[in-house]
Amino acid sequence: MQPLHAPSSSSPYLNLSFRASKPQHLTWGSFSHLKSSPLFAIHLTLQSQRDQSSLWRYHKRAIFCSGATRATSVEVGSSSVSTGTPEDDVLKALSQIIDPDFGTDIVTCGFVKDLQIDKALGEVSFRLELTTPACPIKDMFEEKANEVVTNLPWVKNVKVTMSAQPARPLFAEQLPAGLQTISNIVAVSSCKGGVGKSTVAVNLAYTLADMGARVGIFDADVYGPSLPTMVSPENRLLEMNPEKRTIIPTEYLGVKLVSFGFAGQGRAIMRGPMVSGVINQLLTTTEWGELDYLIIDMPPGTGDIQLTLCQIVPLTAAVIVTTPQKLSFIDVAKGVRMFSKLKVPCVAVVENMCHFDADGKRYYPFGRGSGSQVVQQFGIPHLFDMPIRPTLSASGDSGMPEVVADPQGEASKIFQDLGVCVVQQCAKIRQQVSTAVTYDRSIKAIKVKVPDSDEEFFLHPATVRRNDRSAQSVDEWTGEQKLQYTDVPEDIEPEEIRPMGNYAVSITWPDGFSQIAPYDQLQTIERLVDIVSPTVHA
Repeated sequence: MQPLHAPSSSSPYLNLSFRASKPQHLTWGSFSHLKSSPLFAIHLTLQSQRDQSSLWRYHKRAIFCSGATRATSVEVGSSSVSTGTPEDDVLKALSQIIDPDFGTDIVTCGFVKDLQIDKALGEVSFRLELTTPACPIKDMFEEKANEVVTNLPWVKNVKVTMSAQPARPLFAEQLPAGLQTISNIVAVSSCKGGVGKSTVAVNLAYTLADMGARVGIFDADVYGPSLPTMVSPENRLLEMNPEKRTIIPTEYLGVKLVSFGFAGQGRAIMRGPMVSGVINQLLTTTEWGELDYLIIDMPPGTGDIQLTLCQIVPLTAAVIVTTPQKLSFIDVAKGVRMFSKLKVPCVAVVENMCHFDADGKRYYPFGRGSGSQVVQQFGIPHLFDMPIRPTLSASGDSGMPEVVADPQGEASKIFQDLGVCVVQQCAKIRQQVSTAVTYDRSIKAIKVKVPDSDEEFFLHPATVRRNDRSAQSVDEWTGEQKLQYTDVPEDIEPEEIRPMGNYAVSITWPDGFSQIAPYDQLQTIERLVDIVSPTVHA
């Protein structure tokens, strides 16, 4: 039986072939025709399936960041007096608990769900739905919620259930189907080879998994994939779902894995545009399922492949990996600038191979200061120094990440701190993006507070609509204004405002038009002044 190839005349993507109605292993086909044709195919061959039976089970550790002790500030004693309905009493008590990342109480954050009260029996039950199952202070939230509600004079029994929001990006409908159930996509990048970027990416992923998150790793280096060496899944070939024409990732210790190295031929020999097509298809047609974090191990450089990744997926944040040498800093700086232009916030710097201890002294064989220089020059908030550890390198070569092999070791503790940092920063970024541009119906104005800016201002909806720069409003060839001032009524109001990554919002108007409004443009539009918010009565 001959494999059936999906017809294509110009696409550089993989042509996937299907022979049977059950999952198949993905293997890399012949490359002999690449010299004369931009097309290439992955041929699927049936191979014996083996059960993935490995389970990752090791002791859970209490993970707290330096600010965890301030996570739940509570005004003691304020819940002892009943002032309204039982529901008001409970919500008022819970509003004393402040989320340290958002700076807002958990009631305002919308964490309190399914509140049920039986005052006659003195019973209260509710669910706290956090932004991520990997929240490092979820136990403190549960403890304080029990405490403040129990302090109410009529309460005899409190039942608190902890949960997390479903895995979903902020604008799922605009994404390929494979990415619509992933909450956060984090790029681990260095823009220079040999600095330990893949080691950081893999250990970060398994740290997040240990914190309770659902995690996947995408190895984006087609020329030299590292993932097949650093992990040891029982099934080392990607499978295909022939009905959906999608890729089924392999798994190791509960983390989903996709790498070109699992396609059957190791590393690729092909030109850049073809590589971009492979990466696009591997990433967007994989059945990732619901993930809280997808870690992308970025390839070195700032070329087509890196730009393709940044454009096809909504990166939540980036972690930068460097070494102490000046040469490493020069290349890393290019990567930070690339992310800055693409509006991807860099949340942490990992300075790898910093030092080692011997004879009671600390030695810095490669010098000092590259990581600090990145933090100071680009304003990245967190720096993590990774020591030179033979076991860290050996664990990567053995196929078992260091945080799994030695969960209590020095390197694992640093990765725990990095994991907490990534969880908290991603939550803050999502909160900032989701509330960056909103419509206040009480004053009929669009409120704007751009992420990473303390400035807040208001815009008139009609002014925003008239400043649309799309082809529907402005002639692309002549620059002539097609949308006239009088075409937009003064009392127009937006029907919906949705975030578009970290750089813009999509505004839907009553006439059905969807306007893309970048933050940079909104900051240049004429603003409303002397806005008076309506008085809120207690």
